[in-house]
Amino acid sequence: MALINENYLKLPGNYLFAEIARRRDAFQKAHPEANIIRLGIGDVTKPLPPAVIEGLHKAVDEMADEKTFKGYGPDGYGYEFLIELIIKHDYLPRGVKLDKDEIFISDGAKSDTANIQEIFGVGNTVALTDPVYPVYIDSNVMAGRTGLYNEKEGKFDKVVYLPCTAENNFVPELPKGKVDMIYLCFPNNPTGTTLSKEELKKWVDYAKENKAVILFDAAYEAFIQEDDVPHSIYEIEGAKEVAIEFRSFSKTAGFTGTRCAFTVVPKELMAYTSNGEPVSLNSLWFRRQTTKFNGTAYIIQKGAAAVYTPEGQKQIKEIINYYMTNAKIIREGLESIGIQVFGGVNAPYIWLKTPNGMDSWAFFDKLLEEAHIIGTPGVGFGPSGQGYFRLTAFGSRENAEEAVERFKTRLKI
Repeated sequence: MALINENYLKLPGNYLFAEIARRRDAFQKAHPEANIIRLGIGDVTKPLPPAVIEGLHKAVDEMADEKTFKGYGPDGYGYEFLIELIIKHDYLPRGVKLDKDEIFISDGAKSDTANIQEIFGVGNTVALTDPVYPVYIDSNVMAGRTGLYNEKEGKFDKVVYLPCTAENNFVPELPKGKVDMIYLCFPNNPTGTTLSKEELKKWVDYAKENKAVILFDAAYEAFIQEDDVPHSIYEIEGAKEVAIEFRSFSKTAGFTGTRCAFTVVPKELMAYTSNGEPVSLNSLWFRRQTTKFNGTAYIIQKGAAAVYTPEGQKQIKEIINYYMTNAKIIREGLESIGIQVFGGVNAPYIWLKTPNGMDSWAFFDKLLEEAHIIGTPGVGFGPSGQGYFRLTAFGSRENAEEAVERFKTRLKI
């Protein structure tokens, strides 16, 4: 008799975005004439930059020539041509020195943030900001690192939740006790907010004191507009001793359908055996990747490398500015009708307080029915997201403007 991994049974209902799609499809079927504006899932709409397309075409041609054909890529890390560009453009200008064997090219930050927990003990205590990207908590539930789901509280037992709400300016407090694994995402998904270097330093100091590891998701760092916001946790002194960083080309360069990202695991970062012996997490992640992953396609890595050409840099900045202008339009439009909003300044997400204290899913249904707009209920990201709602700026300019107009003229609040 084949037995299942019963940890999967702890997960409540559908994955958040699968549930949104189910409700959207049901509404569209009942109202085929409705023109639904989709500002829910954070998927890009602008095509790949021309420099990337050129890089992909050249790589395809290489694969057709016996002299330049590529089979399996380098074990574990990825191609040096891309890793060297990442170090040169993303880290050295910020005073961060990395070795080439500290960067691992992958097929997405979602995969890496979900898979990274495999190299940690099941008995570790996990702390995460609340609300939070669902993959962090769900992957730990699947691994058996949590207790059961408390439906009344909307929380899993054995998990330390760090509330981020308007009341604390979306700045999480340090855990009152000791935790082992800490998930931080800044600029934050879903709230669109950021941490200062001073606040981030507190987390690095806590991790060093408690021999904890910070899992830092910086997938949206390219959208930062303000000068005093850190782009990498490694800008903080001592962070390489306690943090793993995740980056992605998905939103930065439109790779959501192409899949390319990278994870940084410094060699001085250690975790410990049950006997207290230090073990390199870099070596463990290398072992995991070489066993379970054959690497990101050569063609895709060549496309990602084109992001770092002068033309590529110019083109992705234009795309990012386009999305951030959408964010400004939505943010200012909602503010003009008295809705309290956050984010949308250093991230492509607008996080709003639901009117009149309305339940997040109730507001989802109301917005869909009255304005034909899809967003994401805040409670889907965790209990502290109740009473909040997320909109993305990844749509077209026309949809951003039309969505604001529908908020003003169709939504009854």
